This record gives sequence, structure tokens and C-alpha cells, in this order.
Amino acid sequence: MSTIDPDTLPDVACGLLFHLLNRELQDQGDFLFSLVEERIDFRDRFLELFRRFCGDYPELGEALLKRYGSADQVYDLICQGEGVMPGKTFTMHWIVQDAPDVHPDAIEDELAGKWLIFLPPEEVDSAWTKVRDATCRSELGISAKVSTARPNPDSRDNRKVIYVYTADWQDEDDVMRVRERLRELGFKDRLGYKRNIETYKGEYSEKGKKVTFYSA
Repeated sequence: MSTIDPDTLPDVACGLLFHLLNRELQDQGDFLFSLVEERIDFRDRFLELFRRFCGDYPELGEALLKRYGSADQVYDLICQGEGVMPGKTFTMHWIVQDAPDVHPDAIEDELAGKWLIFLPPEEVDSAWTKVRDATCRSELGISAKVSTARPNPDSRDNRKVIYVYTADWQDEDDVMRVRERLRELGFKDRLGYKRNIETYKGEYSEKGKKVTFYSA
């Protein structure tokens, strides 16, 4: 932990805590966003996870308590939409939602790829809700993630982006099945699909260079 900027330590802690919370709830048959949006009390479950988190990652737990004062304050922040809706999330750059029974590292596989949906900030929450819910119903791909309201120095404009991942870019039938479902959800403009292998080669970082494997 000593190599992490102390000013960013609470945000690193939030990112890990929310990831663990999402995974634990999903393993128990719940989705964090459903509990928040349906205003279901999960405080005791969260506090138990927070206690374990502080035991496993004392420096991160201390950073969270220093910034927010208590675990209850962090819980209240989540209930207000932090880590749940992109337009209300300022502690991390991305929110990720895996499909049921998908390993959380699946989106890192070199065979994976993603459809990219670029949106103005005022449209991202409603669009994310559609993609997120369809992902949880196993109607799309293996996972989805969305950029949040947290300023990102790597962004080239103020648009937000939703990634919709498929397991294997070589499986064109599945890739296009996901594209058709996105079209049914209202995303009718032409979208580009990029493979992870180009991302890992750094080919997306060159300004003005586009690496799109599919377009539909």
C-alpha cells in the first residue's frame, strides 16, 4: 500500500469494497443495485462485510473511516447511489456488472471483446439501467461496465461510455446476437466492437487511431 498516493487511498478502498460487496451479494442471490433501488435494508450485511474488510485490509479500512467517519456513513453513501448509478458515482471511474455465474475476471481474457456505446452524461444513467438489467437477465454478454461521474484524465471528451462484453470475439454469431439485443433495447446507432487483444497492445491509446473489429 505504501506506493499508493495517500490522497487516492480512500477511492482505491471504495473500489475494492464495492467489488467485494457486489460479488458477495450476487453469490447470495442479490444484486446491490436492486437492494438500493428497491430500498431494501441490507445495513447489517454491509456492516459485517465492512468489518471483515477492515480486518483483511486495515490500511484501506482506516482510509475509509478517516474520510467518511464510520461504516454507517459509507452505507448511507451507497444508498444514495454511489457505486450504483454512474451519474451519482464519484469515488471510482467505472461500475461493473457481471452476468450471473460469470467469473469476475472473464472480461480480462484476450478472447473477450466489447461493444462500445458512447453517450452524453445526461443519458448515461437510463442507458446503463437498460444494459445492466439485461446483463443480469443473461440477455447480453458476460459483463458490462460504465464510466462514472468521476473525472477521468484519460477521457478525450465529456461523453460517457458503456462497454458490453462478449466472451469470444471469434464467435460472430454471439457477438451479433448481443448487438441485435442492444438494438432492441434502443441502441440503434452504429456501434463499434473492439477486441481485448488490441487494448492489451496499447493500440487504443493513440489519438486518432481507431481499432474496430466489428461495426454494426
